Amino acid sequence: MANLDKEAVIAAFTSAYEEKHGSTPTIEAKSGWYSVEGGKNIRLAQLQEMTEELEVSKGKAPSDVKSALTPAKKKPKKAASSSARKKGQFSVKDFWAEKLREDAPGSTLPR
Repeated sequence: MANLDKEAVIAAFTSAYEEKHGSTPTIEAKSGWYSVEGGKNIRLAQLQEMTEELEVSKGKAPSDVKSALTPAKKKPKKAASSSARKKGQFSVKDFWAEKLREDAPGSTLPR
């Protein structure tokens, strides 16, 4: 992970916030955590992400930043047929694997 320059990130956030809201934000720093306008405490990397979001909503960010912020849509993978399924037998392991894929597409199977 790259080291972020605290002053540069705060200055960029302040300017983006001023353009969006028209006022200077109050940023409180304490032990590596930052609070904007008395809100939830966040880390410096999250403050940089908020800056990018403010710039995107303003329409100033380059297209590669916009594409990086939009979530990628993934196609669900089809279940690989096991030897038990090929034989027409019921498998509890395959049943739960398929159930998990249907209920929570991004989940992983237990060990």
